[in-house]
Amino acid sequence: MSTDEDDLEPIEPGTAQELFLDHKATDCTDSTVRNHRYRLNPFVRWCGENGIDNLNELSGRDLQRYRLWRKEDGDLNKLTLRMQMSTLRVLLKWAGSIEAVPQNLYDKVMVPRVHPEERKRDETLDAEDAQEIMDYLSKYEYASKEHAVMALLWQTGIRVGSAHSLDVDDVFTDENYVQLIHRPDEGTTLKNAKSGQRPVALTPAVSEVLADYIRNHRKDVTDDYGRDPLFTTPHGWMHGNTIRRITYRVTAPCYRGADCPDCAAGEEKCPEAVSPHAIRRGSITHFLTSDVPVDVVSDRMNVSRKVLDEHYDKRSEEVKMEQRRGYLDNV
Repeated sequence: MSTDEDDLEPIEPGTAQELFLDHKATDCTDSTVRNHRYRLNPFVRWCGENGIDNLNELSGRDLQRYRLWRKEDGDLNKLTLRMQMSTLRVLLKWAGSIEAVPQNLYDKVMVPRVHPEERKRDETLDAEDAQEIMDYLSKYEYASKEHAVMALLWQTGIRVGSAHSLDVDDVFTDENYVQLIHRPDEGTTLKNAKSGQRPVALTPAVSEVLADYIRNHRKDVTDDYGRDPLFTTPHGWMHGNTIRRITYRVTAPCYRGADCPDCAAGEEKCPEAVSPHAIRRGSITHFLTSDVPVDVVSDRMNVSRKVLDEHYDKRSEEVKMEQRRGYLDNV
């Protein structure tokens, strides 16, 4: 059922943005709401510059003009433009539900398709998607191996090799941290060897997930060195490639029943799924966007400041500007 134009109620773009963000705040993290705001700010600005003071007037042709303007104005790559247009699509779908725009207008938002080879370098798990994945796993697959792997990787940003190296005794659920140890003589290593050894803090919620996974779902096996690996199969250690396959599976939108526009029937791997490295990159960006100091993130993730800046920090220049503004406003 579509909304007749005569049934639409006038609303300014800025007002719609605030109401939408209030709506998202009821079930999203503060960081997710901030990301929505950053991505929608250019749209509200564009509406002001083009005399659109009522969303009722917005047309598919306007959306096309905005997409082209945004690409040129922000000098955006395809991945960033895709995220911004996807967020606009979500806004307009919500706006259709409150009679602010025609209900099918969101279908006219052209979201750029990004081919796998184009995604590889900058592929990042968005904080909003990560929250949706965690919400789904918490509700339907609590403390499963999938839940434990995703909770650990997203919350800590550690590498797959680090997750693979953990023993049960390295997980201190009462004190809320895991201890990463380089053990080349016992079959597991850290990328930066002994310099990668460190304790990594967990939230109490993630500690509880790991504790319940160990108690209820971990296969009880011990290896030839007498070690009790954290992630196991009935045959012993869970291989690093198995951990990778888990992340590809659970990050696919279709896994949790979400819209997956690029998924083609018969494909072995959903093109919307992301790699463990994208989870690490997304986790680092999430912490930075949440105003955690860069040096703290660098130490926690065991990555140099230079490498972090060049390869992991995927905040847009607008996000960085707004964060700087927050500090300067208090001077």
